[in-house]
Amino acid sequence: MTLELDYDRSLLGKEHPAGPYDITSEMIRDYCAAVGEINPLYTNEVTAKVAGYAGVVAPPVLCTLLIRGRSMPDINLKFGRIRMHAGQRVVPLVPIVAGDVLTASSHLKEVYPKTGRSGTMVFIVWETTFTNQRAEQVAAVQESYAVRE
Repeated sequence: MTLELDYDRSLLGKEHPAGPYDITSEMIRDYCAAVGEINPLYTNEVTAKVAGYAGVVAPPVLCTLLIRGRSMPDINLKFGRIRMHAGQRVVPLVPIVAGDVLTASSHLKEVYPKTGRSGTMVFIVWETTFTNQRAEQVAAVQESYAVRE
């Protein structure tokens, strides 16, 4: 028996733009300090410039912080009461450097049920792409949320 999901399907694939996000040396430095990142491309401007970058490079996962600062539309899922973050995947495409200005576009990628040992859960998957001021796609982030009874 397949669980018939009741949610706002009009949101599937609908783009939700966000930004601009100014990527600064300070933002990169603070992120690296918070997570203990010591890669000199991320922490030392001279090293980054010698390597051919315009400034310090942002760790690819930095863009997930930009997602955290925004809210996505409620899909009005008629299932469960407990929602939790179920994972994320970051695909870096082009280095993000200090001085870049990013825009983002998110869309609801899929909603699906999965039954396991602990019962049925519904997964909500959002996908966000980030583009820099040169119209280069710099990263793709997929975030999943699980909903339980």
